[in-house]
Amino acid sequence: MSPTILLLESSTSTLSVALYREGKITAAREKAATRDHAALLLTFVDEVIRESGLRPAGLDAVAVSKGPGSYTGLRIGVSSAKGLCYALNKPLIAVSPLQALAMEAARSFDTDTAANALFCPMTDAGRMEVYAGLYTGTGEMIRDVQADIIEAGSYIEYIATPQQKLYFLGNGAEKCRAVLGQRPNLFFLPGWEPNARYMAPLATRAYHAGEFEDTAYFVPFYLKDFVAGKPHVKGL
Repeated sequence: MSPTILLLESSTSTLSVALYREGKITAAREKAATRDHAALLLTFVDEVIRESGLRPAGLDAVAVSKGPGSYTGLRIGVSSAKGLCYALNKPLIAVSPLQALAMEAARSFDTDTAANALFCPMTDAGRMEVYAGLYTGTGEMIRDVQADIIEAGSYIEYIATPQQKLYFLGNGAEKCRAVLGQRPNLFFLPGWEPNARYMAPLATRAYHAGEFEDTAYFVPFYLKDFVAGKPHVKGL
């Protein structure tokens, strides 16, 4: 039986919420380039649940993007997910937004192309740094998610073989285009970034496997410590 899962994704400037029910996404909301995650997230939750004709108690689980990504965005998403789980007495599922993104992108290709390619989803981490993972077309992790500084030799071990096709995607991928240069086996997929819709397959897999987080102690995968910017003082 297919579970009913509320999906929350807040790891980037795009906030998205979706409701997965009866094997499909039944409602979704998203807003790009927003800093209003805290104000919008629970509104989106209420809207997708109502649109799906569901009562909150009818959820089987809540799935949240675990990171890495925006420190503030992740904190808002995870705290909201935990609050919902406590209030509704539902299990918490954590999903890698990069793995979900890679799997969704792979599904946009034909089976043979996806099976013989590697996908490198990236989230912008500021300056020339990205949070990046490396996955096969089936979502198998080839390399752990890391904070990478993009330079000429980045990912050379994966792109040195001409027969190996490597696809970069996500809002950090454009940083690689000029630095890595043109190669016949190197491709960039524009317009892709983490989205709650893409989390459904991994969330469903985790639900059936009973892979739930400890709601009290779960924290996002920040990858790096938060560094606050210096406050601007007028006249300095």
